Amino acid sequence: MLYIGVLQFTLEIPYATSLKDKRGVIKSLKDRLRRSFNVSIAEFEDLDSATMATLGAVFAGSDNAHVNSQLDHLLNELQEWRDGTLIDHQLEIITPAE
Repeated sequence: MLYIGVLQFTLEIPYATSLKDKRGVIKSLKDRLRRSFNVSIAEFEDLDSATMATLGAVFAGSDNAHVNSQLDHLLNELQEWRDGTLIDHQLEIITPAE
């Protein structure tokens, strides 16, 4: 079976003074998370805010526990992120109907 984990999260980036600053910080974070966790990640809200970013990360796998573990590790990484603050998050595992 295929399990899909979705992590939606909002970050505050207090040191960004422009959208260009924010884009650079977010690009760096997205690249690092892709390399470390093999997730698909995209910014989808707060696009016009220089200091806030809402992103989604998606991870797929054949084992529910593994998907959940990967997203928990990603969440821990976000909580320790030095360039900003994790404000809110929502984690969901989509399980196929049998």
